[in-house]
Amino acid sequence: MKILHLIPFFSPMFGGSVNTTYLQARKLSERNHEVTILTTDFNFDLQYANNILAEGVTVIPFPCIANFGLFIYTPSMKKWLEKNLKEFDIVHIHNYRSYQSATIIHFAIKMEIPYIVQAHGSLLPFFEKQFLKKCFDAIWGHNILKNAVSFIALTETEFDQYVKMGVPKNKIMIIPNGIDISHCADLPPRGQFRLKYQIPENERMILFLGRIHKIKGIDLLVEAFSKIHSQISDIRLVIAGPDGGSLFQIQRQIRKLHLENNVIFTGPLYGKDKLEAYIDADVFVLPSRYETFPNSILEAWACGTPVITTKNCQILDYIEEAGYSIEDNPVDLANVIRKILSENEKNELHVKQNNGKRLVLNELNIENTISKIESLYYNVLTRDRLKKEKIWLNT
Repeated sequence: MKILHLIPFFSPMFGGSVNTTYLQARKLSERNHEVTILTTDFNFDLQYANNILAEGVTVIPFPCIANFGLFIYTPSMKKWLEKNLKEFDIVHIHNYRSYQSATIIHFAIKMEIPYIVQAHGSLLPFFEKQFLKKCFDAIWGHNILKNAVSFIALTETEFDQYVKMGVPKNKIMIIPNGIDISHCADLPPRGQFRLKYQIPENERMILFLGRIHKIKGIDLLVEAFSKIHSQISDIRLVIAGPDGGSLFQIQRQIRKLHLENNVIFTGPLYGKDKLEAYIDADVFVLPSRYETFPNSILEAWACGTPVITTKNCQILDYIEEAGYSIEDNPVDLANVIRKILSENEKNELHVKQNNGKRLVLNELNIENTISKIESLYYNVLTRDRLKKEKIWLNT
């Protein structure tokens, strides 16, 4: 198959949807499909793109002429689509509210190229930019949803969100994210991360890893950490990830609570550096106010790291089996962190850690995900071919 993936930005700093697109494209290429990623040069990560180019995936970034709150205007994409889109069998749209999505469907409909939408949890117009999202839906969004041949939901909750947006149930397929477990086959030894950041072995280490954005609830974690630190002095909080707009506010909160000597900001961590952080952490915390299917939790499970997240995370069925879920408030969070660090809870913790590893190895891995996506592509193309043959016979 010739497969075209579309995403409005291509850098790991933008988090899960980009990393998922990267991994899907790489694995599809390994299965001998011809894969191209269309994106923009807005914060384009050349090294990141070169890594996947070496795997046989073509990446085409179009120049950003203007950016309106990540509505990235790239008019030069139109000429490319007009000339090249007809060569592709199927289009896979990620993060559907974008200028790129609105543009590509015009040509896809015209050239009768089927397209699939994967919203990555961004479908309902809530949390931020609600007015702008509703405007997009009124002008382009409903047309994008109306003409898509199929949709990928990560969870049952996202399935319901598609339905609320008017998508027929029979067009939606639930395909959970998966991580590449081959990277976890040879994990780094414990102590490497602590050595780099001068964290003593006897200190407890709490890890957050992700974008530093208000939706991630890092302020709740800092407040919870303050409560714990007042009782346990040998403890360190590590905040790892790129600034998503809230770094200054979090740093100010830390200064106000006099925690500067107990909190480490590492910036973004990738590859081996990221695995070292998971391995050395006593607990990984993702205190998000909204989360669909965080790959970071799967990565922590693969490394055997205890996991805490809020009940705003849509993978609670897995969390109850392999981690801890809390209400999004600092008191509950502090209590559960203390519970995990307590020697009295080691048996329960050991069971949850083993369950997490089992889930990733047997179910939530990229090979399972890609097999389901590949099957969806073939089903879509078969239905599309039969539909065209029926139209041809009736004419």
